[in-house]
Amino acid sequence: MQLQNTRTLIDKIILFIKGVAMGGANKIPGVSGGVVAFVTGFYEELIFSFKRFNVKALKLLFNGRFQSFFQYVNFKFLVILFSGSLFSYFSVSLFLDFLLRNYELFVWSFFFGLIIGSIYYIAKGCKKLKTTSIFAIIIGVIIGISISFMPPAKENANLSFVFLCGIIGVSGMTIPGLSGSFILILLGNYVLLLVDSVNMLSKTLFDIFSGNFNFIQDTERVKYLKIIGSFSAGSAFGLVITSHILGYVIKRWDNIVTAVILGFITGSLGNVWPWKEKIFIMANNEYLLDSQGNKMLQNYKRYIPNISEPETWYATAFIIIGIAILVAIEYFGRENKSIL
Repeated sequence: MQLQNTRTLIDKIILFIKGVAMGGANKIPGVSGGVVAFVTGFYEELIFSFKRFNVKALKLLFNGRFQSFFQYVNFKFLVILFSGSLFSYFSVSLFLDFLLRNYELFVWSFFFGLIIGSIYYIAKGCKKLKTTSIFAIIIGVIIGISISFMPPAKENANLSFVFLCGIIGVSGMTIPGLSGSFILILLGNYVLLLVDSVNMLSKTLFDIFSGNFNFIQDTERVKYLKIIGSFSAGSAFGLVITSHILGYVIKRWDNIVTAVILGFITGSLGNVWPWKEKIFIMANNEYLLDSQGNKMLQNYKRYIPNISEPETWYATAFIIIGIAILVAIEYFGRENKSIL
């Protein structure tokens, strides 16, 4: 019994760490939290759990059958996973922001390697490469490349549009290869939703825990809280809707869906190509700045690295490390299955 309880505790810790990894990935433009879910083996359970938020779940909730409701929606799994994501959002993701500011080339190289490794991992999941599967891979590649080079829109704080951003942005969690953060850049609301609003939310939570409720009179703070509330509501709605759609198509066309995901991730490699320069938004020959005085990112200009520079070889080493990690995950996952 004690051994079983220890194993259960270890499983919970591992799931929490997976949530941390998914949360960190979701915040970085070009990286998909869905890839983390897919590769680390909880993608199908994630989709299954969100799919359980249906009419039956509502009946259980409104009838006061809370224990049955929690069990039905796989509540314990979701709480542990999203606790890790939330922890990452206010801690690990800040560390990643620091790394991106100071060691950007090496961070992108590492993620590039991880995604190449995930392509290998997912490719092994394609049972048979039929004509339909090959066509699905090509479609996925085209969509991934197209999204990589789309120009971004301007910032829009309208609550209806913010709600829509939540629906679309959360797709990075449910669709492997689609970066929710990068989609928010294309929609023009990355800084508004994942920087400014999150900072305001952090300040508000600190004030609440300190017993200071003066922020209620702060119109700017209230405005950002409405924005983050609308975005969160859209995200929750999007998670449920997309999980129902994905659950339906995965059940019927599993191999084709895997092929599309494989192509999509391959096509989106341009998002995380390590050697690139930032292109900032300009108006009237001046850079547009966010609320913190930082230049607003528009897109990236990719280039071929100079192989004579030591940095290029360091970056290549990080790519290899990223690939090796995914190959190792796949290998040990296979070994554990054979043991069980």
